[in-house]
Amino acid sequence: MEAEKNKEPYKAVVQGGSGEIEEKKSRFIANVSPVQTEEEAFAFIEAMRKKYWDARHNCYAYVLGEKAQVMRFSDDGEPSGTAGKPILEVLLGMDVRDAVIVVTRYFGGTLLGTGGLVRAYTQAAQAGMTASRVCTMRYGTQYKITTDYNGIGKIQYIMGLRKIMIEEPSYTDIVSLKATVPYEDVGALLKEITEATAGKAQIEKVGSLYYMAD
Repeated sequence: MEAEKNKEPYKAVVQGGSGEIEEKKSRFIANVSPVQTEEEAFAFIEAMRKKYWDARHNCYAYVLGEKAQVMRFSDDGEPSGTAGKPILEVLLGMDVRDAVIVVTRYFGGTLLGTGGLVRAYTQAAQAGMTASRVCTMRYGTQYKITTDYNGIGKIQYIMGLRKIMIEEPSYTDIVSLKATVPYEDVGALLKEITEATAGKAQIEKVGSLYYMAD
C-alpha cells in the first residue's frame, strides 16, 4: 500500500488532434498523437516528415511514462531552444504523458527572431493539444467482489456514492463483480463494504494499474 501511494495521477492523450497558427506568413502546424514507446514516437515523427516533406522544419517533443521517465525533443534546424524545448514545455506544463507533438513550419519569408519562434511553437503546440482529447489517468487497485443478493444493493449504493464503476457483473446463485478503486479510497471502501454486508462479501485483490478516470 505504501508503494502505491507514490503513484500520482497524470494526464494522457486518448485521441490526437491537429492545430495551426500563422505568424508573419509562416505556418505552424501541430499534430499530436498518443504513444507508449519511443518506437511509436519515432514512427509518428517520420510519418509527419513524409506528410510534410516540403516543409522547412518538423520539430517535435515527446514524453513517456507516468513520471516522465523519457523526454526527447528536437529543434530540427531552428535556432537552439526555440522549437523543441517550447513544445516539450507545453506537454510538461499540462502534466501530459505518453504523447508526442510534431510542429511543422512552412517558412513565410520573414525571420521571427528567437522570442517570436518560441511563442509561435508554443502557441502551435497548445493549439494541437486543444484539438486533442486528454484524460486523467489514476492509479488504483482492481478487486473482485462476491456477495449474495442481499448485499449487492448495498455495494452498488456505496460504489455509486464514490463514483466507482462496476465492471463485469455476474448474476448466478451469487453475485460477483469487479471494480477499480483509487488507491486513496481503498481502505475506506473496503471497510464500508465489510460493514454494510456484515462481513459476508468476499473481496479479492486482482491487481494494480493505471486506469482512465474521465
